[in-house]
Amino acid sequence: MNSKEKVMVVGSQGQIGTELVVGLRKIYGAGNVIASDIKEIDKSEQEKTGLYEAANVLDAKRLHEIIVKHNVKEVYLLAALLSATAEKNPAFAWELNMNGLFNVLNMAKEGVLSKVYWPSSIAVFGPTTPKEYTPQYTVMEPSTVYGISKQAGERWCEYYVNKYNVDVRSIRYPGLIGWKSAPGGGTTDYAVHIFHEALKSGSYECFLSENTRLPMMYMPDAIKATIDIMQADSAKIKIRSSYNLAGVSFSPKDIANEIRKHIQSFTISYKPDFRQAIADSWPQSIDDSRAKTDWGWQPGFDLQKMTVDMLTNLKNQKK
Repeated sequence: MNSKEKVMVVGSQGQIGTELVVGLRKIYGAGNVIASDIKEIDKSEQEKTGLYEAANVLDAKRLHEIIVKHNVKEVYLLAALLSATAEKNPAFAWELNMNGLFNVLNMAKEGVLSKVYWPSSIAVFGPTTPKEYTPQYTVMEPSTVYGISKQAGERWCEYYVNKYNVDVRSIRYPGLIGWKSAPGGGTTDYAVHIFHEALKSGSYECFLSENTRLPMMYMPDAIKATIDIMQADSAKIKIRSSYNLAGVSFSPKDIANEIRKHIQSFTISYKPDFRQAIADSWPQSIDDSRAKTDWGWQPGFDLQKMTVDMLTNLKNQKK
């Protein structure tokens, strides 16, 4: 990417986008990274945060205008309705998750963009998928609209690569945990809420059962992986559907015990809701050996290190 070309993050106000924009601006400079989301923000806010363009990912004309105006060559497409939220509005979730992807893929097909990042998810797996060290290639029978849209998206990304020589790169995110922004309606959101409530009230009611073990990842690792795969030489990206990615697997009971090492009086109770069935359909751990072999992926955080970092940063944020 030359100095006149820019990068754009679509869905920049979400849990991942908020931190990805910061990470990209550190690399490319604030003037070379366009943040974009559906929300309008005022000029004073833009002056503080950097270049921002309001756009609906379903509005292909508006997206095209922004991309041409700023000479954007790489798009990180993060706009999506997540698992729990999508179940409440499946028709809109399908429209947003699929047509938003088509809008960006078609611009890459036309040569307007040179590279696209689109995230998939462990939601592509389903109840018939092997639960432990879920392999890169395995049975995928997702049971949620979010998972169905991500599985379909993987197939379309690979199709555009093979048919139109588009450079699309993708990661299957596990549950993501970060302290800088609120989660966006996913089934793994408890692993963020639990830290906030531990510090605020000393107790937490979890919407999953105590032994529901799921693959998770701390946000700094997710941002690093996202940037790493986009910066990798094209020849190293051998999987063009989406790469398995793993950080650490744990249950609500595990994370509560870890928090208790720092807040001894912390208590947790369990009241599983509709998200339990979603979690039960997902893997418990992921085999990400292909990402490690192909483009050198390595996580930096385990449960202990993540817990210390989350509590420290949330305490500092409240000061």
